[in-house]
Parts: sequence; C-alpha cells; structure tokens
Amino acid sequence: MIRPDLSLPIPEHIAAAHFIGIGGSGMSGLARMFLDRGIRVSGSDRADSQALRDLAARGATVFVGHDAANLGDADTVIHTGAIWPENPEFVLAKERGMPVIHRSQALYWLIGGRRLVSVAGAHGKTTSTGMIVTALRALDEDPTFVNGGVIAQLGASSATGSDDLFVIEADESDGTFLLYDTSIALITNVDPDHLDHYGTDDAFVDAFATFANRAREAVVISSDDTGARAVAERLTHPNVVTFGEADEADVRVSDVRTDGPVSFTITHGGVSAAARLAVPGAHNAINAAGAVAVLLTLGHGLEAAVRAVEGFEGTVRRFELHGVQRGVSVFDDYAHHPTEVEAALVAARTVVGDGRIIAIQQPHTYSRTQQMYREFAHVLEQHADHTVMLDVYGAREDPVPGVTGELVSGAFEDPGHVHYVADWQQAADYTASVARDGDYVITLGCGNVYQIIPQVLDALSRTDGAQPEGTGE
Repeated sequence: MIRPDLSLPIPEHIAAAHFIGIGGSGMSGLARMFLDRGIRVSGSDRADSQALRDLAARGATVFVGHDAANLGDADTVIHTGAIWPENPEFVLAKERGMPVIHRSQALYWLIGGRRLVSVAGAHGKTTSTGMIVTALRALDEDPTFVNGGVIAQLGASSATGSDDLFVIEADESDGTFLLYDTSIALITNVDPDHLDHYGTDDAFVDAFATFANRAREAVVISSDDTGARAVAERLTHPNVVTFGEADEADVRVSDVRTDGPVSFTITHGGVSAAARLAVPGAHNAINAAGAVAVLLTLGHGLEAAVRAVEGFEGTVRRFELHGVQRGVSVFDDYAHHPTEVEAALVAARTVVGDGRIIAIQQPHTYSRTQQMYREFAHVLEQHADHTVMLDVYGAREDPVPGVTGELVSGAFEDPGHVHYVADWQQAADYTASVARDGDYVITLGCGNVYQIIPQVLDALSRTDGAQPEGTGE
C-alpha cells in the first residue's frame, strides 16, 4: 500500500485528472464530481465493474487493468492507499514529475472553502452520512456530499449540490480526516482499529480528539461509546453536543423497540419526538440520534429533523437484500470489524422471526484478522446460528503465514457452529445445504465477498435444504 503524504502540494488548477483505482465507491464518487466540474477524467482499476461502466457513460475514459499508457495526457494523478508503489501508472507519474495526490487531497480540493460537516468514527459513519444527506434534502437543502457507500434512494455515493454545505464521510483509517477544515464534526464511536497505522489505542483516541478540537463550529459525539467518552475527556472545544441513551446526553434516545423496523423516542431540550426508521437495528437508532444532533446544530427544529431522518432508506452493502430463493433471503453487509458484525447480526435477529441466521464471513486484511480473530469468533458464535468462514481478503496487505479464515474458525468454542471452506463454490453449496425456508444468509465483509451471492442463490435453487451433519441442529 501507499501511505498518503499529506505534505505534498495540491495543484490549484486541475484540467485532466487520472484516477488509479477509479472503481471503488469513494474514488468513483470523486471522479463523478470532477466530471461535474467539467474536468476531463480518466482512470483504471484491476477489474471491470458497474462503477466503471457508469463513469464511462458519463464521459470518463476508463481502463481495466493498470498500464503506464493509461496515463495519457493527464495533468494530475489521484490514487487510493490500496495501490502498490510498483503500480506502473504511479511510477510513470512520479517520473514525469506530475502532481500525484491521495484521494483525501482530491476531496480537500473539491471542498474548497465550503461549510463542511465531517462524519468520522470506527463504525456507522456511512449510514450516518447518508442519514444527514437525505434528511437535508428532505428539508429542502441541497448539499454537496461524498459518502463511502451508495445511498440507496439517491443511487449515488456523491453529488454536487447548489448550497454552501458540504457533507463527507471522513476516513480515520490513515489519519487523513485531519486534513479537512471541518465546521461540524460528528463522531459516531471510537472503537480501536487501524492500529497498523496508529500503533496504539491512545494514539487512535488522540487523533479523534485532534479532529474534534479543530472543528470551527461544533462537535457532535456519542455519549455511550467508551472510546468516544475517552475522546470527550480530551476535548477543549466550547460547543460539544452529545447524543445517545445516556441520561446526560443532549440528544437522548429512549424507548427503543426492535421488534421490526426500529422505533424510539428522541428528546432534546425538554421536547420529545417519536421516530420510526425504515432500517432495522438498535444501532441505527443511535446513528439517527447523531444525525438529528447535526441537523439541530445546523438550525433545524427537532420534529422536522426527526421526520427528515425517518425517510432514510439505507445504503448499499448495509443489510442489503439481494434475492430470495426457496424461502431463504440472502443479504449483504459491509461489516468488517467485530463491533460492526455484531451490530449487523443483532439487527438481522430483530427481523428474521423464527428463521435462523447463517453468516458467510470474509475476514478483511491480515493485520485485523491477526489482532481480532478471537473477537470475530466470539461475536459470530454468539449471534449467528451458523457461520461459513472464507479466507482473508488481504486488500493492500501481503499474506501473513498462518493468518487465514481457519484461524478464526478455530477459535470457535463449538466447532459445530462454523464451517471453514476456502473454495467459494463449495462454500455456496454448503450454505445452500444448511439453509432452510425462513432463514437469512448474510455475507459479511468489506472485500469482494458480495460476489459470492449469485453462487449462493444458484445453489439454493438447486437444493432442497437437507440438513448436513455438524451444523448443531
């Protein structure tokens, strides 16, 4: 991987931008916004995708595969941290002396001097950003936004608006969230992660405190999350708004019901409003409270803010239904940290009824798997009825000997609750043999695990759900 060098100068004028890794949800969103600005856009990715095809339809020049010739006559190169220093397009750009900037710097360039809402946190930031954006639109505002995932009802992860307001999902994984000139900072939670970058939990917490204290107008932060409370102890900001279920929260959540779509009450300043979301899970009640707190900070009233947030329909790859075959519903979720996996499975439990939950887990990155394999095993064993464990999606990392999906499956207390299989077709066939009418199958991970879903649906169509031995049933 390439760590971002935020000391590199950002060009004042960009006429032709080339994106290395253009197919990712964040990069494709940036590319769309560059096209909106009238900038010529080209880009490459290792595999074809709908994102590439959509960008080509909008006028971008896209390439499948990385090659130095792809650079063309671009004057600026924009890259993700997931590419390697040996990438031929990256190497040639450096040899030419071209401006080569990280995607976070490209976003900084797009933001300019607009009033910025930055949403940060270990979990929930894509959903929270989506809630804020769709609510603002429902309130007749037109913000520009860049999200880490596609907002379902908008069909896009980014769009250029006419207002001065700009809303972003700010990435803490590599420290780049410290680059932006934030007006309102929302911190959903601070569950230690990305220690390959930060080194220690304390450094991770300190980065969030720095991010929050730099906010020009306000800090909106969880009152419930242990890590967020540790950040709050380091805040010197004069305007801090807390949200959550804690009695002392400024925007308080109470009466949470999860028997179906989550419903709850939000109270602020002695005034209460009932809320009911279209997305399941108690964690989304908390996400909604954070979004409402941001809207209050922006000057909207409580009742109007709650009604606007209720209209949020979810984001792609967050408990997203892909199909139903012989009564088995197949979902996908981006969860790739034990806390996120737990939230996804708990939410699924509230709506699955008498059915069972079968998780297909793809561990993400060798470093996270090595650090947290016991936590993954515990959460999966506790909240899924059965788990099909795939191998690790390495992303930007080289393989680590002994760190595979089997490391996670081996940490289960009851081996009858998990089945490790590296081959995807075998995994799909096994899943279909376990699943029965009324069950939910959920793929979990932020790699390419969602690509197994067609195989699972096909396998379901070819089997009758006979129960194999060793599933604990």
